[in-house]
Amino acid sequence: MHGSASPGWLLVALCAATGAYCLLRLRSGVEEQRRAAGGEALMGFGMAAMAVPTAVFTPPWWAWPLYGAVFGAAALHALWVARADARHLHHLVGAAAMVYMAVVMAGSPAHAAGHGHGGSGVPALTGALLLYFTGYVLLSGARLVPVPGVAGGPPVTGWADRPELARACRLSMGIAMVAMLLTM
Repeated sequence: MHGSASPGWLLVALCAATGAYCLLRLRSGVEEQRRAAGGEALMGFGMAAMAVPTAVFTPPWWAWPLYGAVFGAAALHALWVARADARHLHHLVGAAAMVYMAVVMAGSPAHAAGHGHGGSGVPALTGALLLYFTGYVLLSGARLVPVPGVAGGPPVTGWADRPELARACRLSMGIAMVAMLLTM
């Protein structure tokens, strides 16, 4: 996940900004916004932390198991919530992808140093996650395209209640996930 410094810092900034907006959504008057915002903030800040270039900071050995434990707990929570609301299955896939990346980074010094697979190709799980998140990005991007002549719904009262911004944040996290998976 640690390539050159410039794209890495852009990824850190994108994920941190997304996490910050998700924290703002926790104050929303719309219950649906609040329900998803905490997990999405955790995902944004976790992705930002994992994307910090190794030239600046090499995580200690215990950081990867800690990431795995935190996102494993988030995956269990998403699984529990998804029993009643299938829309949370995406959160489950995202948290599981973060656990997978933490396990790969913990188990491979070559990955931690940013050297890649060494010609062995893309592992099947990485490929499946890339396909999933690429499809998610394309679908999310299409949902952002405005439809002429359609009413916007209830009036928006604040920044935390803007569904189009929430969709844009989810899109940016999907793009960041694709970028992180591509560098594995």
